Order: sequence, then structure tokens, then C-alpha cells
Amino acid sequence: MADKTVDGGPWMGCAVMFLQSLCPGVDLLSLYKDQQGKFIVFKVIKLTLIDSAGGLGGCEILKVHDADPFLGVEVKFVDVAACRQFLESYSSGAVHQSLSQHACRLLALPQEFTVEAQLKASTHILDLCLDELDLCLQHIHLSQPERLRDEEIDQLEEKLQSQALGPSPQPTTITQEESPLPGNCFKFQNRVFEDRMLTGADVQSFSNGVGRQWKHVGRALGKSCRALKGPAIDNLAYEYEREGLYEQAYQLLSRFIQAEGRAAKLSRLVKALEDCKLTSLAENILDVQPPE
Repeated sequence: MADKTVDGGPWMGCAVMFLQSLCPGVDLLSLYKDQQGKFIVFKVIKLTLIDSAGGLGGCEILKVHDADPFLGVEVKFVDVAACRQFLESYSSGAVHQSLSQHACRLLALPQEFTVEAQLKASTHILDLCLDELDLCLQHIHLSQPERLRDEEIDQLEEKLQSQALGPSPQPTTITQEESPLPGNCFKFQNRVFEDRMLTGADVQSFSNGVGRQWKHVGRALGKSCRALKGPAIDNLAYEYEREGLYEQAYQLLSRFIQAEGRAAKLSRLVKALEDCKLTSLAENILDVQPPE
């Protein structure tokens, strides 16, 4: 199945995953209705999607709703490869395993967490035809998203993103040349900088300054980030076209951070900017003066 539809537009589809805990005393629906539990359950589901769909470039959560006794999770897919990978993970049991691992860790459960799941696209129960992945993909593609992402999901995404980005420490410049270069450092214009995870300030500086070049930087990052490979960049451009260049660039770097976790280092962004001849933006993010 192609990455684009017959009319040339990007491939898109929708599926709903219904989840119910089989562990006594653990009710996902009740937890999600609790203000504190809501974020933890959302994070469990989000991390499971990252694991099973090869990152976040190909899918997003639109809505989480009450389907008593199940918790319903509506997912939009914008990348056929990510959708196929998710279906393969679901069919093999990897989705259930990922859900169990993340739930045990984040909910601090003493026992092994087991969950009953059902996957639907419109009226089709995909669990009944998982041995025919192309048919499942067709059902998902025909079930087009009917809504934008819920405001509640927007708030949960922002909270998760701010948690992933963490605080914004000032860049640390190591003025004295060290040999060999320490593993937690990198060189830029013959200066040595401490490497660190990207911060919210980095994302904002990048989004403000990169302009129309954000796609080129995305493809440079995509050389080592699976979530930004294939049609992911074009999908981002299409999805956030109305919001403008700042939002497109912001979403690009945010997805890089979410997909790569602790490996989303400052050095990787600086290298991508250098590859795209955007050294002045790198200088701005590093807060250094360009050489004379």
C-alpha cells in the first residue's frame, strides 16, 4: 500500500483501541477519570504507541473516552508504515507487553499487569483479521478521522512534553582544550561545549529562527532518528500547515525529543544545523558570538 492516496494526498486513517485491566483493584477507566491518574494513564498509552509504531511521526492520540468497562483510545495514523508496524506489534502481543511494562513502572504495581484489548476501525473488529494486515490497513484507511484532537489531549501532550524537555539550564562552554575530548562534550567552531539534552529554550530558539529550512533540518535529524524517516517530515508539514512555520518547526523538534528521549542531545541538533549551513542559528542556540 502506498504512502499516498490515489489523489496524491498523504495516507491517513483512524482506529480505536479499547483497553480493560484484568488485574483486581486496577481499573484504567476509573484511573483516567481521576485528575492525577489521568496523566499517568495517558503517559502509559503514549509510550506504548512510541514503542509499537516506531516513534510519533506516524500517529497521534485524538481522544480518550469512556467506553465502560473499557477505556477507548482513538488514534490517527498519518504514515502507512507506522500503522503497519503498530498492527504487527499488536498482532504479536508486543503492544500488550509494552502496556504492561509501562503501567507496572508508572503506576508502581506490585503484580504483573495484564490487559484485555480490542482494536476497531469503524464497525470492523480488526482482531478478527490480524492475519491479513493489508485488509486491516484498508479498514483503518477507510475510517478517516472525524475530529481534531481533543483539548484535553492537547493539555496532556503539553504536560508530557514539558516533562520530557525538563528545565532550561544555561549552556556551559569549556574554555580550555581537553584531549581527548570527554564523552559528554562536543566541538563547534573549534570550541568545546558540554553536551546535554535539548531544552524548551532550545526548541523555542530553533522554531523562531529556522524558518522554511525546518524540513532540511528534519531530514538531517532523520538520518539517525527513525521517527523522522520516510514521509514523516511531509506529514508534519501537511498536518500543521495552517499553524505556520513556527509550529511546524516546534512540532518537528518536539517529536525528535519524544522519540529519542535522553539521546536527543544538543550535539545532534548542532550537527544537523551545520549540515544545513545554518551555523548562525547554531550560534544563537549555543549563545556564543560568531568568530571574527
